[in-house]
Amino acid sequence: MKAHDGMYIGGQWRPAAGRERIEVRNPADEQILAEVPAGTAEDVDAAVRAARAALPGWAATAPAERAALIGALRDVLTARKKEIAETVTAELGSPLGFSEAVHVGSPIAVASSYAELAASYAFEERIGNSTVLLEPVGVVGAITPWNYPLHQVVAKVAPALAAGCTLVLKPAEDTPLTAQLFAEAVHEAGIPAGVFNLVTGTGPVAGQALAAHDGVDLVSFTGSTAVGRQIGATAGAAVKRVALELGGKSANVILPGADLPKAVAAGVGHVMNNSGQSCNALTRMLVHRDQYEEAVSLAAAAVAKYPTGDPREPGTRLGPVVNAKQHERVRGYIAQGIEEGARLVAGGPDAPHAQGYFVAPTVFADVTPEMTIAQEEIFGPVLSILSYEDEEDALRIANGTVYGLGGAVWAADQETAAAFARRMDTGQVDINGGRFNVRAPFGGYKQSGVGRELGPHGLSEYLQTKSLQF
Repeated sequence: MKAHDGMYIGGQWRPAAGRERIEVRNPADEQILAEVPAGTAEDVDAAVRAARAALPGWAATAPAERAALIGALRDVLTARKKEIAETVTAELGSPLGFSEAVHVGSPIAVASSYAELAASYAFEERIGNSTVLLEPVGVVGAITPWNYPLHQVVAKVAPALAAGCTLVLKPAEDTPLTAQLFAEAVHEAGIPAGVFNLVTGTGPVAGQALAAHDGVDLVSFTGSTAVGRQIGATAGAAVKRVALELGGKSANVILPGADLPKAVAAGVGHVMNNSGQSCNALTRMLVHRDQYEEAVSLAAAAVAKYPTGDPREPGTRLGPVVNAKQHERVRGYIAQGIEEGARLVAGGPDAPHAQGYFVAPTVFADVTPEMTIAQEEIFGPVLSILSYEDEEDALRIANGTVYGLGGAVWAADQETAAAFARRMDTGQVDINGGRFNVRAPFGGYKQSGVGRELGPHGLSEYLQTKSLQF
């Protein structure tokens, strides 16, 4: 695609207020793909004003009509699936097959779910002598990350549109081209001018201006816990709503009696998908001491099936990480794991290619709960395998971080796995390889965030409640 040299504001592409540009780089070959404008506070203000002007009309639009337009947006995304997937692969480095199936397939499913929800959701209910109205919260400032550049956009935009809110989107600076394609899709779908607006830019400038803008009623942010704290503080000072989907350090607990080869293979795949750049990646595998060495051997064999390579090639399963900073960060964690005494089973800190931000798929054994690689979010293709003595020990280790976004439990039967999962301090748990559900709420406990995305719970984040007493 050809990058737009402007912002999508008020239903049209407008020149940016400033002259600063952001280089978009292909992480597989380090070449510059395009440049996009680095938005300023002036751009953000124009976008918020456009969203504010469009709010009364969109909020008054019948839910069925909003549903139809979300459905039209889904159809445009579906028609342009190949182009979007190729763009995601170019700027993120995700293997093309994964881009098509997950990076584009999942958000299409999410958009479809909200097209249905917008038409069927009960925006009004009767309680005793009161009528309770669920109304749009107002103008939404959406700040999205690079790791799922379309999914995270749709996970915020679709429910906000369904609720009757208008938006300003500030996408991550590493993956703005996907966001520009999304803006084109919004325009093509016929969503009214000003309902959705796009400002590209950096977090400290455009992101901060959006979070602090007094014309924004709710800030929805996905990203690191450190930045989430700043966003939360800014929103709190202005007494505005905030939704935060933040970091994770998810545990994959394999209980005795589980199908060990299947559980290990699935766990390795979960970490390697998207080069480990998922907030809920199952980066801590917990195995009973009696099965520990067998699990380590199985993991080493499984990770060998994920060699790094050109993400455009059909057989590639592991692409690069997103940028040079992330490349050094992940390799630094691997080196730290070795320094702290973990046993390197596969991979290591050496870059597997001379060019591109590739990280060798890495497995650590003999990891103890207090090690840095067992506590901090690495955001790369790095798996730590820990042993436990009994179920109580496994639960202590699984819950022993500041995060609580995702998790998984494997056991001989669903009842045993579910009983353990109920005691985990985390927002979502896969039971014996349970599939991702776009209608189920996604979000975290503890420092993994505030609020939920997806399905009716995600829609409720963009609604506020009014009671009429009769």
